[in-house]
Amino acid sequence: MQQRQALILEQGLRMNPQLFQSIKIMELPVLDLRAKIAEEMERNPALEVLEEPGTVSLDAAETPGEEDDYFEASSDSGFIQRGMDADARRQFIEGTVTRPETLQEHLLWQLALEPVDDEVRYTGELLIQNLDDDGFHKEDPEILLKNEKKEYKTRLREALAVVRSLDPPGTCTSGYRESLQVQARLLPDAPPGLEAALDYLKNLEKGKFAETAQILDISEETLRLCYSRIQEDLSPFPGRYFNSGETRYTVPDLEVRQKEGEFVIILNNEEIPVLGISPFFMKVADKKGRDGKEARDFVRENIREARWFIQSINQRNHTLLRVARAIVEFQRAFFSKGPKYLVPLTLRDIAQELGVHETTISRTANSKSMQTEWGLYEIRYFFSNSITGTGSKGSRFSKEGVKEILKEIITGDQRRLSDQELADTLTRRGIPLARRTVAKYRSELDLGSSYTR
Repeated sequence: MQQRQALILEQGLRMNPQLFQSIKIMELPVLDLRAKIAEEMERNPALEVLEEPGTVSLDAAETPGEEDDYFEASSDSGFIQRGMDADARRQFIEGTVTRPETLQEHLLWQLALEPVDDEVRYTGELLIQNLDDDGFHKEDPEILLKNEKKEYKTRLREALAVVRSLDPPGTCTSGYRESLQVQARLLPDAPPGLEAALDYLKNLEKGKFAETAQILDISEETLRLCYSRIQEDLSPFPGRYFNSGETRYTVPDLEVRQKEGEFVIILNNEEIPVLGISPFFMKVADKKGRDGKEARDFVRENIREARWFIQSINQRNHTLLRVARAIVEFQRAFFSKGPKYLVPLTLRDIAQELGVHETTISRTANSKSMQTEWGLYEIRYFFSNSITGTGSKGSRFSKEGVKEILKEIITGDQRRLSDQELADTLTRRGIPLARRTVAKYRSELDLGSSYTR
């Protein structure tokens, strides 16, 4: 065995700070985006507000721009990016008071869309309900499943892997060390030695890069890259983002309405200022000569970051509109007739339609909401598995659609039907469900049994 140096050419995606910022902006709902803009305005003097929120007229907003050309080929030509009539503006501004989404709710929603069998799904649900606020096990999973059926125990390892890969990655672990290790293994384009570097975090925090690099048998430059990725991309307590106990107000990010027989999608920019680059900074950046080189470098760097920030916001809005358009196309029956006509739809369906990764759809849908003629819904509501099979590959009836039909039957019938009678009624409508499934859906709707009703 001989060691020799070799040059290898390979393609890869580097997670630079700008790309990381763009991904984070993609996830922000409208109110959080407004706060992020205010924060960036304070940090970067090159950014300037061209128009305050809500100052563009409806007539001006309906004038199509170059950025709208993408949507002109669709069957729905109306995509409005700014401006609303008085009633729509009132709905957007009022919003609704909601409690913050819990970590368990966020994970259970994603698990429901995963193409896994019933044993893995059930085991995953147990694991998720066993998590504390940091995303770690309250009880050891082996103890948790000791009274469960054998098939659930045999699927424990598979269920753990599925839950750990959900957003945020690294939950369903024993503590922060294991969480960081799981996140490191899931990290795309991770530099060599990153997972091993986690065992020497104390050294790295003290700046002992040369010493640690020698121990790990990697270059100091690679180790510094590892430490940078650990700081930027990994979280020791992945569940804490969902721990806020404060009251939050939901302001719709989008509105969908029917106009002359077609659907119009309105992006809520009423809360968001129009940003541009400071003319003063542009003038300084264009100056020639050696004098003031340091100042020009500072100005040019801020201009570059400002342009990237503005581009990230535009990309967020563009992607959000594309996802909304695809959802409307898939869920036309819902938008025309109401919630009980919701059809099965998965993240993969939309991702394949738009030619992007499923994580992009997940980030775009996360924490955002849509105002419809039937009420205000989180965008993720429109993703629902079928009652049999997975997503759009199974039954034509979605779980959420069937729950709406079940609710209609229960509230509209004075005979207080039992769960078996409800199951028989659904079967006659072409929706075969077991009695225990009907009982589960009824419980999720917070509707009592025939006795308590």
